[in-house]
Amino acid sequence: MQTIIKYNNMKTMKDLFEHQLKDLYSVETQLVKALPVMVKKGNDSELKQTLKNHLKETKQHKSRLETICRELNIAPKGETCKAMAKLIKKTNRIIAKIEDDEVMDVGLIAEAQQIEHYEISGYGSAIRYAKELGYRNIAKRLQETLDEEYESDNKLNKLAEGRLNKKAIYLA
Repeated sequence: MQTIIKYNNMKTMKDLFEHQLKDLYSVETQLVKALPVMVKKGNDSELKQTLKNHLKETKQHKSRLETICRELNIAPKGETCKAMAKLIKKTNRIIAKIEDDEVMDVGLIAEAQQIEHYEISGYGSAIRYAKELGYRNIAKRLQETLDEEYESDNKLNKLAEGRLNKKAIYLA
């Protein structure tokens, strides 16, 4: 039997925008808890530092969303992003199965990038909604976060392609 999840009805784009902000807040909240585990499991010092830096940014993203929600008179809490919860659960399962340090680093990058891509799509949608609703300043602040998410993804990609994937390949 299929479970049907019931959300508050969304009748307007503003309702959808509010939902997106709450979803992103849940994403960032969950990620603040998950990133320290990923940092601990990492072996490469540059990867660990990249993940630590992203943890600091994630806390800023969460704070930025709190400010935006306050301005819009929205309570950011209340919804749990099930997609992020599943991405984190999958990451934890992968981490538990990997036995080699180099493979662990490559696996962490892949999982972190999947999370980044989810965030990128969410922030992209929120920015479009904000612009269409006339919230230009809010769109600019959300764009700051989106730019930081893209930068984190690029850093992870450079680490993987630059040397970590090669280190893991030579184990085969």
